[in-house]
Amino acid sequence: MKTNVMRRLDQAKIPYADFEYDTSEGITQGTRLCDKEGRERARSYKTLVTRGTELHVFVVPADHQLDLKKAARAAGEKKIEMIQQKELKPLTGYIHGGCSPIGMKKAYSTWIDASAEDLPLMAVSGGQIGVQVEIEPKALSAFIDAPFADLTVEDIEE
Repeated sequence: MKTNVMRRLDQAKIPYADFEYDTSEGITQGTRLCDKEGRERARSYKTLVTRGTELHVFVVPADHQLDLKKAARAAGEKKIEMIQQKELKPLTGYIHGGCSPIGMKKAYSTWIDASAEDLPLMAVSGGQIGVQVEIEPKALSAFIDAPFADLTVEDIEE
């Protein structure tokens, strides 16, 4: 099954690998999913949407927490906060657990955590729950015009 994320990557001729995972046990994201599926935690990234004077998107490791002060600095804002979950779909077109930095309704300013820059591949949502795409971080950065920046605090446990 092709998602809009995959179609956009295909149109841009950007190589990726897609995979689906079982969500029947209620595990849909983060480190628990990596552990269940036998995937490397270090390559799994989540997409977070914030609001300052405008909306900003941050792609950070699934087992890390976004540092709002670092994120605000990267975005040139005095302060940012996470948007409410109910706002996610109207603003991005994606639901919680299926939000991808690729193919949002609007091209919001986006940053990728610096931890991804030297990875050979990183996994981000494929645009719906249960689907991810693995892509070269530098290819993703160029495609969505997202610079790398230091965005996170210490590891978190889910």
